[in-house]
Amino acid sequence: MSSNWERLDDSLRPAVRASVADFERTRPALMDVTAELESLIREVLSEAEDKPLFVTSRTKTVESFREKASRMVPEPDAAPTLQFPDPLRNLTDMVGVRVITTLPGENAQAANLIKRQRSIFDCRGDTEKDIGSIESGTYGYSSRHLILRTIQNDVVRAYQSLLDPETKPSGSYFFECQIRTIFAHAWSEIEHDIRFKSQDPRAWSPYFDRQFTATAAMLETVESAFSELHDRYETVTSYWDTDGEGNVSLTPNRIKAVWQTLLPHVDRKSDDDWGWAAELVAAHGLGKTVDLAALLQPEIISNVRKALDHRYSPGPDRLLDDLLLWQFGESHIDLTAEEPGTEQTPRRDSLIRRHQQMRRYRKAQGF
Repeated sequence: MSSNWERLDDSLRPAVRASVADFERTRPALMDVTAELESLIREVLSEAEDKPLFVTSRTKTVESFREKASRMVPEPDAAPTLQFPDPLRNLTDMVGVRVITTLPGENAQAANLIKRQRSIFDCRGDTEKDIGSIESGTYGYSSRHLILRTIQNDVVRAYQSLLDPETKPSGSYFFECQIRTIFAHAWSEIEHDIRFKSQDPRAWSPYFDRQFTATAAMLETVESAFSELHDRYETVTSYWDTDGEGNVSLTPNRIKAVWQTLLPHVDRKSDDDWGWAAELVAAHGLGKTVDLAALLQPEIISNVRKALDHRYSPGPDRLLDDLLLWQFGESHIDLTAEEPGTEQTPRRDSLIRRHQQMRRYRKAQGF
């Protein structure tokens, strides 16, 4: 497949050669602009709550610039015309900054933080690009693309003075900032190398398209799984914040929410009333979220399961009862097994039997 330059009409070659010569002459100064913009983006994102994995930048190569400057308007019956008559001023991708994040939700955070820096940048475009949109039901990498304009930047002024000494430099320059996750970054880099940088188009196979689509779908699934994992981690850690979520009172619905977050594999029917759980924990003065989080610890649960050697996997009601029995012993029996006018009850008998099993286990384990 021939290049844009090779297909370029002869009448347009002088203009493109002149633009390429100017670009090659001023590219060192443009590289300084690139370094400046990367530095500014880094500084802005240093204030982000979720800092990106890394920030990179690139200045268009001379060969790439010539290819893009050689693009013609696709109108066969019209006179040959360049798509970018003044590429040094029409192109917004001669300088690109790339922000690589961990999870999809961080893309919006980074974009919004950059767009708020109105004294440094003016955002002139903000699009969500993907090769294979959600609307079409296909797959591809997704990324956030910002078109930014610098505001009275001195490094830009130095470049503009070199490019056109006769014009007063404004310090305003358009460039692209791309924000995407590490998964999308890996996918797109490999895809670009194989699909767009192939030296020999005859080496292409339709199976490559199928594989790229399949891997894009898998990566989306992985991103979703990691996002869910991150959200769960943030929720769980918040339970230990005694000035925030950890201080929330243990209502039946709160107990249900905390339990389903920490122990989603030990659940009840969704419409069950968890009032019984609120009564059990309240009997021991456990009234805050952090109290329940401290009780539902893996080591405690593991010891209880081993001590009682359950024949059947216990549900939340039985497991919570056993955890409280493990933690509070005989006081749990006295506080929750009393019935007016009786000395022994089936519940008390069961608690005493389970407590004895726990005591034997503790003795055997040396604690």
